[in-house]
Amino acid sequence: MMQEQGNRTILCVVPMNEEQRARLEAATPGCTIEYSTIKDATPEQAQAADIILGNVASEKIAGSPRLAFMQLNSAGADHIKGLAPTTLLSTASGAYGQAVSEHALALLLCLMKKLYLYRDHQASSEWVDEGSATSLVEANVLVMGCGNIGCAFAHLVRAMGARVIGMKRNASAIPDGCDEVCTSEDLERVLPDMDVVVSFLPSGPSTDGMADAAFFARMKRSAYFVNAGRGSLVDQEALRQALENGEIAAAAIDVATPEPLPADSPLWGVRNLVITPHVAGGYHLAQTLANVVDICIENAGRFVRGEQPRNLVSRG
Repeated sequence: MMQEQGNRTILCVVPMNEEQRARLEAATPGCTIEYSTIKDATPEQAQAADIILGNVASEKIAGSPRLAFMQLNSAGADHIKGLAPTTLLSTASGAYGQAVSEHALALLLCLMKKLYLYRDHQASSEWVDEGSATSLVEANVLVMGCGNIGCAFAHLVRAMGARVIGMKRNASAIPDGCDEVCTSEDLERVLPDMDVVVSFLPSGPSTDGMADAAFFARMKRSAYFVNAGRGSLVDQEALRQALENGEIAAAAIDVATPEPLPADSPLWGVRNLVITPHVAGGYHLAQTLANVVDICIENAGRFVRGEQPRNLVSRG
């Protein structure tokens, strides 16, 4: 049991309505709460806080020895730098499964039904039949990254008739919603049989650049690739060449390197590539913000009561 943490200052930059603020205040008795936004929170506020709820920029925190607990509003923590070793860090894992999985499914169906081509024809007032389409029924789908989001996506495509292989760091258990499990070491064997490859992987030394020229060369020429995890996964020049050379049928990305994707990037001109500007997550779906707020309130309360917060990030 952790020591109780009352009489602390909380900086909250997650948008909350009056009812949600009342719940937060009830969960953290004895604490002083300052409400701000990610943009408007000052370094002075961040340095004075014992608890921060939301993704305050790392440079504003600057290794504050006072900061005891930081609850992120994001599912990933790879962008948070410079925290003091004593600071506990938790993510909002579990908040984004519905939003990101639905966006990824929409991107995939857009590719499979060639909707992106019909939208181009509509813009040019052209009545053109683009021919055959494909289906998820009996399709082999590889889901790279089987956390909350990946498993939510697996459930969606499996319900539409797909056979799903989930890729995890270890193959000790089949992920929820999947038919089989594999690891990154199995990619060379698995990729040639996949009709769809979708990634929700985080950024890191083991994932950055994983989707390179060799990766796309192993895929079927009829296969689709969707990335809704991190842009650093993909060698973007290799993706461009794979698409333009017909090594894969089409692709969609919600993430890129860098972001925003520069206006002169050659990716914008690739006909069989759909690009959305990192909008799968965020608060674009109202339920996502409600989920994030619930996690913030629960974990702030747990920390103040001396209990261990959920979704702790291992920083060892």
